[in-house]
Amino acid sequence: MSGPARSPRRLSLGLAAAVVLADQLTKAWASDHLAGRPARPFIPGLLEFTHTTNTGAAFSLFSGSSTLLGLVSLAVAVGVTVWIWRQGRAPHSLARGLALGLLLGGAIGNGIDRWRLGAVVDFLALMPVSFPVFNLADVAINLAVLCFVIDLFAPEPGDGRRR
Repeated sequence: MSGPARSPRRLSLGLAAAVVLADQLTKAWASDHLAGRPARPFIPGLLEFTHTTNTGAAFSLFSGSSTLLGLVSLAVAVGVTVWIWRQGRAPHSLARGLALGLLLGGAIGNGIDRWRLGAVVDFLALMPVSFPVFNLADVAINLAVLCFVIDLFAPEPGDGRRR
């Protein structure tokens, strides 16, 4: 069967692929056009482009642990892929499908950097607040958390009641 019965899996895997592609293309662009240059405004007063690398996790936690964090990225990617596959044709909420795809894409995107470069390429900086520089994979992971929270409070498919 190829129609709606497989759409939850296709949604998650397709979204993950789109996130990885967008993440890797933007990081390649940032490395080619921003490395060694001063920050460049993107949305004046809100967002600027600046090139940096991070050998740690969010907020530079575990700096210098690229191999360990690469293994964590791999484990998350495998675990989320198994979760998506096991969900199979079972209907679930749109929020959960989006969350799984965003999380898988973000984990793979940053994992590729850790394995290939030994550090994650970051290039988006919020202005004027002091916040760590980030990338599209980081955005996807944070959106995944939001979608999981939404899913937590959403009714089960086919059920009018809240969980």
